[in-house]
Amino acid sequence: MDWSFQLYSARNFQPWPSVFDLLARLGYAQVEGFGDLYLNAAATRAALDRSGLSMPSGHFALGPLENDFPAARRIARTLGMRMIACPHIEAADRPVDAVGWRDFGLRLGRIGKQAEDAGLGFAWHNHEFEFAALADGSAPLTQILDAAPGIGWEIDVAWVIRGGDDPLTWIDRYGDRIAAAHIKDIAPAGAALDEDGWADVGYGNVDWTSLIAALRNKTAAEFFVMEHDNPGDLERFARRSIETAKTFEG
Repeated sequence: MDWSFQLYSARNFQPWPSVFDLLARLGYAQVEGFGDLYLNAAATRAALDRSGLSMPSGHFALGPLENDFPAARRIARTLGMRMIACPHIEAADRPVDAVGWRDFGLRLGRIGKQAEDAGLGFAWHNHEFEFAALADGSAPLTQILDAAPGIGWEIDVAWVIRGGDDPLTWIDRYGDRIAAAHIKDIAPAGAALDEDGWADVGYGNVDWTSLIAALRNKTAAEFFVMEHDNPGDLERFARRSIETAKTFEG
């Protein structure tokens, strides 16, 4: 099984070629991209090739996807991506009711159609706010996914939990829509405050045994992506997390 690594986790540990070499040495075969790496996609691709890494998936901001999808398509092709994901919507731009979130889902659906026409998969990546109940009792994520049946979902398990919900319930409900999973752990309450309360995978309180089994058996997930939003030590996080992941192989 190829484990991937979201390079946002390494944004504070430059230069990128050294990051790529470290990840390859630790046993990663894939990485997931984000905006900074697209400024010179050809140079990023060359550095990845030198390290023996591939970038089959990447995050693209909502604005560029809606306003200049051909540019995103060119970047994805240069880097060899098969799937792109939209990772966020700013708080000021978020809908406030079910109708608004459904309309937002329709916007994502239009992006998804362009991605499909380009031979790319497309998914929405969640944070915690998609699980806050709306006035009608529904969750924003339900409105998004139901309004856009042609797009996938990149589930960020830890953000589901921080949103106060159970990822296993959501996996049961939308497993066939899950195209990728972010594997991110949560530190015990009051711990790792200098790392925003996140933990290396396997060193927090997330039940990965049940979750990895569910992601494997109940979803269409192709990519399993290690992430930590603010690690204090990149090598420690990357090493310990893939060591944990390898215990689930076989």
